[in-house]
Amino acid sequence: MSQNEIRYSKEHEWVKSTEQGLFLVGVTEFAQEQMGDVVYVEMDDVGTSCNQFTKVGEIESVKAVSDLYTPIGGEIVEVNEELINNPELVNNDPLNGGWMLKIKVSDIQEINNLMTEEEYKNYIQQL
Repeated sequence: MSQNEIRYSKEHEWVKSTEQGLFLVGVTEFAQEQMGDVVYVEMDDVGTSCNQFTKVGEIESVKAVSDLYTPIGGEIVEVNEELINNPELVNNDPLNGGWMLKIKVSDIQEINNLMTEEEYKNYIQQL
């Protein structure tokens, strides 16, 4: 996986590598559009270990509460504290400022279980 390449899960989360060798996790543009205005984000604590595709938080919007799943397993090393006071960042900038977690990946091969950008675009067109 190359730097800044994004991979996607069927649950509409994305993951991309950082310069520090960590991985950012967030929700896709499609997901935030479906949720509507995000009003609250809750994420598991730093230090929490998680397996690929397991729940690591919740996103509350004006429409519903949605679970946040991690597209890759590892240890949560940082949460985006900015989302506590500004959850609308998820709507305004889901692929950058609206990131949710940084994860130290335990098995980089799990990336192969995720979709490329082209595969994800085809996937959401079928929904």
